[in-house]
Amino acid sequence: MTMRVPFMSLAPGPDAPAVREAIDRVIERGWFILGPELEAFEQEFAAASGAGYAIGVGNGTDALALSLRALGIGRGDEVITSPLSAAFSALAIRMAGATPVFADLDRERLTMDPLAAEAAITPRTAAVMPVHIYGQPADMPAFETLARRHSLALVEDACQAHFATSAARPVGTFGAAGAFSFYPTKNLGALGDAGAIVTNDRALADRLARLRNGGQTDRYHHAEFGVNSRLDEIQAAAMRARLPFLPAWTARRRALATEYRRSLSHHAVVVPPERDAGHVYHLFVVRTARRESLMAHLNARGIGSLIHYPIPISRQQVFSDLPPSHCPVADQVCAEICSLPLHPHLSDADLAWVAAAVNEWRPAPAAASS
Repeated sequence: MTMRVPFMSLAPGPDAPAVREAIDRVIERGWFILGPELEAFEQEFAAASGAGYAIGVGNGTDALALSLRALGIGRGDEVITSPLSAAFSALAIRMAGATPVFADLDRERLTMDPLAAEAAITPRTAAVMPVHIYGQPADMPAFETLARRHSLALVEDACQAHFATSAARPVGTFGAAGAFSFYPTKNLGALGDAGAIVTNDRALADRLARLRNGGQTDRYHHAEFGVNSRLDEIQAAAMRARLPFLPAWTARRRALATEYRRSLSHHAVVVPPERDAGHVYHLFVVRTARRESLMAHLNARGIGSLIHYPIPISRQQVFSDLPPSHCPVADQVCAEICSLPLHPHLSDADLAWVAAAVNEWRPAPAAASS
């Protein structure tokens, strides 16, 4: 018998009726940009995230770039960040006019190592931007201390970590700003691209609201150089409909992750430890030196798997103009990581099939080196 277990399912779930009603509400109102749905979503998301303010923007990349710009970080500045993320994390630093600097990973947490980040500080360093990768929070108490000690801005890339906590505090609230993505595959997904920034600083929130809307203080009055990055009413309404489902979805992700940890027993497959109970498991990632063999085996069993991410950002061609970064842990991790199916609609039977397939895998012998 072979079951089909796709890596991801974006099919309508129990939230579908509420989402359809929300879309109809926007269409009937006829107000599509910067309207009451966005205002309500910003208030609701801020409250759920433990922050004072939320500012909806076009996507997670803009959320990061605008956070840096609003803090006055730009040309001539360096921002230290992780080499393990979607490249958009570092592209956002360039969008702000600053230069990304990559610091190596904590070998178990897979987030940026605070000691490596501190070693990367130079006189040009203006900010540090840890990434809460796969839903695993970075060591935010350590980064909070580091930023304070060196008078650096602290911006959190929480694009994969909706409602995660670090040391029992909500991510996104440790530093000046926290950036979230609502790309459809995220724990809280929109129907397209969308993002938000959370902050406890009213003045910063006001500036972010201007910057996302062309720098306007009011209609047709542009006080500073802004961009067009506005979270539209349909996306805001859809996420308002989905927001009440997120706690249950997160609990399901955590339960599935617990069962994976209990079930996976293959000697050649390493399951990174859960270093913080606030992990929200956007992805469930394992490591093996024989990744291609494992993924081929899973595919033959009808199981989807993906790699997040195969190339450290520090080795992406777009950043080849930067001085070489020494990130040996990231190099090794990116050569070994493999994401297994994990989402709220994954059944217990699906997970059991995946775990059994991993455990029965017999890796082919490694090719001899010449």
